[in-house]
Amino acid sequence: MRPASLLRRRPSVDPKLARRIYAVVAKIPRGRVATYGWIAERAGLPRRARLVGQALSQLPSGRRVPWHRVINAQGRISFPARSRQAREQHRRLEGEGLYFLRGRVDLERFGWRLTLDELLWRI
Repeated sequence: MRPASLLRRRPSVDPKLARRIYAVVAKIPRGRVATYGWIAERAGLPRRARLVGQALSQLPSGRRVPWHRVINAQGRISFPARSRQAREQHRRLEGEGLYFLRGRVDLERFGWRLTLDELLWRI
């Protein structure tokens, strides 16, 4: 058992920020993935990729947000290898037609990023 001082509870993500993150994640099309960093940028939270991870870890049950479409910048699933969560995410992504090569999704092929118009006209 760990001493209580080593058990850190992550602070709750501000609900307004979490809603922005969930709204962006909800827009990821089926068969595509986005990185935590891309989601943060699109939510207006540049350089806050970890916040995206925290918000997704606190996703209320019953919310229909496609959390499984969010992966790390290397194209890998961030859950520990062979964990129940990693297997579930892998299964869901393959079910949408994505495939893994040496444990990675090809972000060039399957990645969902901002379009040029969205970048140019974003306020």
